[in-house]
Amino acid sequence: MAGHSKWANIQHRKGRQDAARSKLFSKLSKEITVAAKMGDPDPEKNPRLRLAVKEAKSQSVPKDVIERAIKKSVAGEGDEYEEIRYEGYGPNGVAVIVETMTDNRNRTASTVRSTFTKNGGNLGETGSVGFMFDRKGEVTYPAAVGDADTVFEAAIEAGAEDVESSEEGHVIWCEDTDLNEVSTALEAALGESDSTKLVWKPTTTTEMDLVSMQKLMKLIDALEDDDDVQRVTTNFEASDEVMEQL
Repeated sequence: MAGHSKWANIQHRKGRQDAARSKLFSKLSKEITVAAKMGDPDPEKNPRLRLAVKEAKSQSVPKDVIERAIKKSVAGEGDEYEEIRYEGYGPNGVAVIVETMTDNRNRTASTVRSTFTKNGGNLGETGSVGFMFDRKGEVTYPAAVGDADTVFEAAIEAGAEDVESSEEGHVIWCEDTDLNEVSTALEAALGESDSTKLVWKPTTTTEMDLVSMQKLMKLIDALEDDDDVQRVTTNFEASDEVMEQL
């Protein structure tokens, strides 16, 4: 999915330039605490926690922050969070999925709804856009890890479904339920990945022009600025010319 790959690149660039790293760290720490509370506090015995820790490390979250988040769950500290997914439409009818973790459902629903409205979007019912995405496991590696054939062979051997290779790197896809096993096998064959996580992969995309993309970026930034929002996914498609002008 070109749109997905480009959005991943936007996120990567934005992440490197973003001064508010503490907000990102806070969201990743929340995921770790929730994952640890739902299962064993040992990442080796808790697949969701293992993936949460792995993703936090890929985003340079300090070791002590990760350990503190796990200890919080063991001590029974912190709020009880509920995971809620919101679905809606952004500018030009682009599909938007918003994943949240909240200790106040009413507050989060109100904030997400008003953010959509203020930024040219509409919040829909659950399932209104979800059918345009597949839940998948995504593992990314830098281009330097090997050529396309080498990575493809390692991915298929690990149980993955597909690989997208480009000059910027390799994106390996697998079933969402296989992510822990596939990522472990890939690690043994290719080393540490850049990122390992569950994502919503678009099955259909919406073409965006420059004006629509600028509005979409504004909506996404506003949503991601909310502490309750963990991640935002869209199904946009845009030309290289549009992406370069952003």
